[in-house]
Amino acid sequence: MNKLMRAMPWVFVFLWSTGFIVARYGMPHAPAMSFLWVRFALSVACFLPWIWLAKVAWPKSRAQLFHIGMTGVFMNVGYLGGIWAAVKAGMGSGLAALIVGLQPIITALWLSSRGGAVSPRQWQGLALGFSGLALVVWHKLGSGEAGALNLTLTLLALAAITTGTLYQKQFVEPCDVRTANAVQLMAAFVVITPLAWLDTEPMQWGVELAGAMAWSVLAVTVGASSLLFMLIQRGAATAVTSLLYLVPPSTAFMAWLLFDEPITGFTLLGTALAAWGVSWVVRTSPAAATR
Repeated sequence: MNKLMRAMPWVFVFLWSTGFIVARYGMPHAPAMSFLWVRFALSVACFLPWIWLAKVAWPKSRAQLFHIGMTGVFMNVGYLGGIWAAVKAGMGSGLAALIVGLQPIITALWLSSRGGAVSPRQWQGLALGFSGLALVVWHKLGSGEAGALNLTLTLLALAAITTGTLYQKQFVEPCDVRTANAVQLMAAFVVITPLAWLDTEPMQWGVELAGAMAWSVLAVTVGASSLLFMLIQRGAATAVTSLLYLVPPSTAFMAWLLFDEPITGFTLLGTALAAWGVSWVVRTSPAAATR
């Protein structure tokens, strides 16, 4: 049992990293918003029986339902929509993961500034993180992977997940993660519906698209969320936070293995600097350690 507990944070990070990979795998066969529309619907269909069988209580107040729903819109429509649209437009999985991987830095610095002065070490971590990102991105600027549209979409996704995280910390009371996920996904489904209707490209169902959809729903949405719930319940949330900055390098490795996305010396050095910067900020921020 102890070995299983020690492995769970690593399994969670692996599943989280595959979210970027599955976007690259599925996007040649479907428009981004339509894919996410189906994914949200199927994910709700998975959570509702689980909630019913476990007899989990739903949030009681309308205010909490609203706040949880808003968090879901930020993190699912804003974050996932931005990432999937950027990958659809040609951005590589590794670069997308690296850009949004700076979210812990921004969140931790914001929380630290609200609770007191930001330490010099945290500012150094911020500088390291952005230096690493600049090292990877600068020679790709203007290319198909890092064009203006792709970078704008990914930065919007970064802003959305950061805003969603801060909004949740501010307004959402502790509740069961299963009902919270269900409410978030239902709100996201409602908001993304008109965006999906605007898609003109059809979904080309086949083995690859069906596999990408199944993995997105079962492994990423249901599986990763379930693991996170179990880890938090067992007091391992800090371990998960400490490992999250390994998502960009693990995504880059999988993208190289599966899609032959190049890993250059600039990519390795930039990713290492970004991960180092995130670790400095997160490990020195009491607020970040309690996420």
